[in-house]
Amino acid sequence: MQHFSKLFLISALLPALAVAQQKPAATHSSQKASTAKSTTNLPSEETVNAFMQQMFGYDPSLSWKITSIKPSEAEGLAEVDVTIQGQQGAQGQKFYVSPDGRHAVIGQVLPFGAHPFDAARKELEKGVNGPSRGPANAPVTVVEFSDLQCPHCKEAQPTLDKLAAEDKDARIVFQNFPIAKIHDWAMKGAEYADCIGRSSSDAFWKFIESVYGAQSDITAANADEKLKGFADAAGANGNEVAACAAKADTETRVQHSIDLGQALEVNSTPTIFINGRMLSAGGIPYEVLKKLVDFAAKENQ
Repeated sequence: MQHFSKLFLISALLPALAVAQQKPAATHSSQKASTAKSTTNLPSEETVNAFMQQMFGYDPSLSWKITSIKPSEAEGLAEVDVTIQGQQGAQGQKFYVSPDGRHAVIGQVLPFGAHPFDAARKELEKGVNGPSRGPANAPVTVVEFSDLQCPHCKEAQPTLDKLAAEDKDARIVFQNFPIAKIHDWAMKGAEYADCIGRSSSDAFWKFIESVYGAQSDITAANADEKLKGFADAAGANGNEVAACAAKADTETRVQHSIDLGQALEVNSTPTIFINGRMLSAGGIPYEVLKKLVDFAAKENQ
């Protein structure tokens, strides 16, 4: 899912975080979660739509869809997820509504404490199922959630490739996160990628490089033909990969990856986690990424 300045007009309401950080998956007991749901005052869809109309109704090129309205992990706050569609594509946006329904806060509820990223890190350690590169015992694990049809994933990939080539403290894991609601061949691309990744890590990285390189030429109508060709060029057997991609267990594996990301509240691509620390990989300079990895490696000593 893409990131572009026009859709981030909403971020002008509050200072933007320099680096977005992800709250971990919920660790509350079911009783506590149930209590939170019963005590949180959730706004109605009608109210959210009216709010969005006041914020963005001035621009007829923008539309939106409410993804979810639910209690947040911060007790008392309602969490609202919307997808904003513009001429350049779609962007996920999250905001929080105060208990009295009078204020909306743009941004993220961050994990807090001496080790704020440990819960997300442990969740990822248990759940990742994608191909990886870099030392298996590296002190830093970078988990990348990407959509092969996402232009900003394509733009971010060379930065991650450079990190993999130059930093031996990092192990990089690729997790499929196709956003099928807005990308019509992304799920198929993820299924092909999953099958290739299971058979050959080297072929996988060659495959996604080719897919990103030809991204604008791939359509839902020609996806099978194009993807089989890229699989062959990467050293896999395109026909065998296509057969694998059509299997139910492959769809299950891709859905597991999507579910993992959603459990950690990934709502846009590319999103990466550095030892559990979440940030958007779109537009991050290599030098900043390198500093974050170096810092995580030092913290893990």
